Amino acid sequence: MSNDDRIKIIARKTPESAAMTANVKRAMAITAQLNRLTFNDADEVRALFSELIGKKVDDSFTLAPPFYTACGVDISVGRNVFINQNCTFYDLGGLDIGDDVMIGPNVSLITTGHPLSPSHRRDGVIAKPIVIEKNVWIAAGAIVIGGVTVGENSVVAAGAVVTKDVPPNSLVGGNPAKVIRSISD
Repeated sequence: MSNDDRIKIIARKTPESAAMTANVKRAMAITAQLNRLTFNDADEVRALFSELIGKKVDDSFTLAPPFYTACGVDISVGRNVFINQNCTFYDLGGLDIGDDVMIGPNVSLITTGHPLSPSHRRDGVIAKPIVIEKNVWIAAGAIVIGGVTVGENSVVAAGAVVTKDVPPNSLVGGNPAKVIRSISD
């Protein structure tokens, strides 16, 4: 399902951009605290991540620091989610992560960008949501771009750059990512 109907545009020098900047500063302060922790500090990691996103995460949630985000409050995570080291989530457009999702190290989920025209590139931010459905595995170093839904039970191969929706039960890989084959039990 395409998410293009939920595009958010935030122009520079507006109350919305000031609020976004304040939220970025808040997220940077919380992630600095989170990134001083280790994998063994699971309860404290969950508490800080809950503060970051503004809602309590399930006790089954696991994150291995370091972790980076631009906002935090636009992230939603399900149960039994694992996020490995050095991931970057730019979530202004909305980032919905379903139950039983595994996210490998160095994965980037980027919901924001800028206008393509050089004369308008600094005019503001364009944000589109990312939806990661249930039981997805996003392997090491993959990048998922705003406006994409990764379908249930799918796998995004290491290093893939996902610019279009991924059908359920699919393995995708490459740049840009393409369906390699379907997956079944």
